[in-house]
Amino acid sequence: MRFVNELYQMYRNHLTGDEEDAVALVLHILQEHSKEDILKMIQEMEEDEILQMFAMYLIESLKFKMAQEGVGDQGFKPQPSPNRYH
Repeated sequence: MRFVNELYQMYRNHLTGDEEDAVALVLHILQEHSKEDILKMIQEMEEDEILQMFAMYLIESLKFKMAQEGVGDQGFKPQPSPNRYH
């Protein structure tokens, strides 16, 4: 989290609060750092941060894969139930 806190402090006056800011900043960071740099940052992370990072990666990857495969997208749209009066 230290790296995230440092990034936030450096760029907080440039952020507008939407997701696009975070995506652009992350892409910029990835372009500026080598695999070795990134692995070094990961080694400096606490165990719970690594687990959280990996969990987020797995969740987003599975969501992407399900979307690619059309899982859950059967075109079913629940119909509104008619008003019932008791």
